[in-house]
Amino acid sequence: MDLEGKTIAVSGAARGIGRALAESFAAAGANVALIDMQAPDMADALAACAAHGVQARAYGANVTNEDQVGATFDRIVGDFGRFDGMVNNAGIIRDALLLKVKDGAVTGKMSLEQWQAVIDVNLTGVFLCGREAAARMVTLGNGGVIINISSISRAGNVGQSNYTAAKAGVAAMAVVWARELARYRIRVGAIAPGFTHTPILDTIKPEMLEKMLAPVPVGRLGQPEEIAHAARFIFENEFFTGRVLELDGGLRL
Repeated sequence: MDLEGKTIAVSGAARGIGRALAESFAAAGANVALIDMQAPDMADALAACAAHGVQARAYGANVTNEDQVGATFDRIVGDFGRFDGMVNNAGIIRDALLLKVKDGAVTGKMSLEQWQAVIDVNLTGVFLCGREAAARMVTLGNGGVIINISSISRAGNVGQSNYTAAKAGVAAMAVVWARELARYRIRVGAIAPGFTHTPILDTIKPEMLEKMLAPVPVGRLGQPEEIAHAARFIFENEFFTGRVLELDGGLRL
């Protein structure tokens, strides 16, 4: 796909990987729709995208709310007049061990709230945005591309039962959707980043970060711009669909 003049939506676009994705698409000439609930951060992201001479608009929406998602995609099509791509990037973490045990006694559990919050945003949110994006691509008849942002944690990461389940799910959905939507000229893929320098990791203590990086062969965190580069590849390579790009510096969990 030639990105010049296309319209691409990115969820969780106010900062981190989402912002890098939006800026990368804008640099390639695409108009961008930034979807996020973090209103204070949206102005800077919008300005950075618009600086590339493209149209950039912000949409406040909760990706877990079916009505809000549908209305948001209607607004995007109405504002831009076309719809060509969607990157499902919005996500949260609520890490906890399944059980905490001391001296043979269970002292804590991952709560249902911790489980459900992550599943709602990271899995159901991807389902809703992917479904509504695909519906508008089919209606408009121009085909398109959908990317689900998964994670290295989809392989199973201690303390992340909820996050692992969601990220494994969005990778699997990308494969299913690629098969279902190919007839409509819609390609679907996923990217599974390793540990990436985002605001979430800024909250981790230095000693914990050092421990995380020790087994990474390249010896560093990934950068949001590197994830964005992978997304550009998926959009621009017309033979890519139904696969997951693992961008993790060689790490295996």
